[in-house]
Amino acid sequence: MNYANLIEVIRRLALEAGDKIMEVYGANDFDVKVKSDDSPVTEADEAADAIISAGLRAAFPDVMLVTEEQAESHTAKGHTFLIVDPLDGTKEFIHRRGDFTVNIAYVENGVPTRGVVYAPAKDRMFFTQADGQSVEEFGPFDKFVVGKMAPINVSTADNAGLMIVASKSHRDQATEDYINKYAIKDSKSAGSSLKFCLVATGEADLYPRVGRTMEWDTAAGHAVLLGAGGDVVRFDDHSPLTYGKNGFANPFFIAFAPSVELKEA
Repeated sequence: MNYANLIEVIRRLALEAGDKIMEVYGANDFDVKVKSDDSPVTEADEAADAIISAGLRAAFPDVMLVTEEQAESHTAKGHTFLIVDPLDGTKEFIHRRGDFTVNIAYVENGVPTRGVVYAPAKDRMFFTQADGQSVEEFGPFDKFVVGKMAPINVSTADNAGLMIVASKSHRDQATEDYINKYAIKDSKSAGSSLKFCLVATGEADLYPRVGRTMEWDTAAGHAVLLGAGGDVVRFDDHSPLTYGKNGFANPFFIAFAPSVELKEA
């Protein structure tokens, strides 16, 4: 894979999808349907998926593509592929809370090595460069010219007072029980894959997820966090979270800065 070309393409497609999402977001009303797994889907999800899928298939016709909105058609298996969540945080989108993202990642041998996370309502964009270092780009965003950006790196955590981020829509008692194992300075809630990016920038030290996610929910944020010096491990045994699993379902996991002294589940 030519990483420079990959990043150029996925960054542009994320911005194009973001424009379409914000067009729907700004409408007085939009349709919400329920998928077979009882999760919501909007016309913004479907339109963004169409834009990204067409762009990736044109640019990388020989690379397997996995997207959330076409998940039921994915039967091919492999450990190297492109994976997309065109609108992560659909509930945040529906309730107009702004914490939703466009996510595109490239997985190699089960590891998300490159990715982009774009939060169009918050004007925040994070991506891995060709060399693997993660950056935040600052708007206004041009689809064909990368603007001002800065490298991002995880924090050096103070284990006597950690900064925690957890899900806005899925923060339950099991999550609270795990968080309470740590000495906490502050705790915040955020939606979608932004939580990975907050750890990547050092705005948080730890993000535990004790709940259901799919690989397309996490791959791009995982890539950004890896490129900022962070890591993501399974909740149960702290082994690496890998991709290309049967059915694309994730186990519970922990995203963190390596200076955090992880507690057992």
